[in-house]
Amino acid sequence: MSAAGTEPNAAIAPRRSVTVRVPATTANLGPGFDTLGLALSLYDELVVTVRDQPGVAVEVIGVGAGIVPTDETSLVAKAIAYTFAAYSQPMPGLDIVARNSIPHGRGLGSSGAAIVSGIMAAKGLLDGIVDLDSSALLALATALEGHPDNVAPALFGGLTIAWTTDAGPQHKKLIVHRGVSPLIAVPEGTMSTELARSLRPTSVPHEDAIFNVSRSALLIAALIQSPELLLAATEDKLHQSYRAAAMPETESLILELRARGLPAVVSGAGPSILVLCSDPAQRLLAAELVAAHVGTPWQSLLLAVDFKGATVTLHPVDNAA
Repeated sequence: MSAAGTEPNAAIAPRRSVTVRVPATTANLGPGFDTLGLALSLYDELVVTVRDQPGVAVEVIGVGAGIVPTDETSLVAKAIAYTFAAYSQPMPGLDIVARNSIPHGRGLGSSGAAIVSGIMAAKGLLDGIVDLDSSALLALATALEGHPDNVAPALFGGLTIAWTTDAGPQHKKLIVHRGVSPLIAVPEGTMSTELARSLRPTSVPHEDAIFNVSRSALLIAALIQSPELLLAATEDKLHQSYRAAAMPETESLILELRARGLPAVVSGAGPSILVLCSDPAQRLLAAELVAAHVGTPWQSLLLAVDFKGATVTLHPVDNAA
């Protein structure tokens, strides 16, 4: 991989520092399997500082503290190293402070956020050395994540449609209707993305494919123009029913919410639930039903759609430090 304006083997001065902020994401949105994603107002924040000594030291605050790796094997550090290597740049020693709010293993794009955090940190550190445009960022993130449906909204914000071509991953960002009020119901338990993906069939009935094509098209219209259509637009026959046995509490709560007219779907690979409410009053009803649900305790997150996506801020070097 190469980019115009790349200066090979350019050194980065010690104490150069960047701050990165990346939103949580929810993918699929019901019928839009591996295609649609939405950025949410819940964030991981990263401060990365170049140091004199080689190696990587990571301090994790919040979600993942005491659990995720704190050296060069962390996903954030791997993403930084991958980006530097892709542009033939030497990896400097780094101090990383990660303040995490996105739950892990809950279908809210935590791994995608970590990957995007590392790539955006590398973009900031390589400012003036390598020019990383939006296409390059998406290509790097997709190569590490394996598919673009979570990393596209994490990078660019809003509602994203992602697809792949011979030229690489592509995306289109859309602005969500202001009446759409997302709620995320988060359970205590986690779900393996690999397990969730393994439960999909290798083929589906032709009628189910047609069903999802129609609902995916309707969902775009509902999200950007007609939120009153969200209940019908979030119907799915491609993946959720096949995964239901692995997430019985998720399936039970989704059925209860949808029976009350609320557009509830599995968030990403689960087990969290996304409710795409058409107005704030409907979202309050959803929160009440989640709180009253019998069984596994659920936490309701009343979030907004994030429209900015990932940001990186380069800090001036303090030469007196």
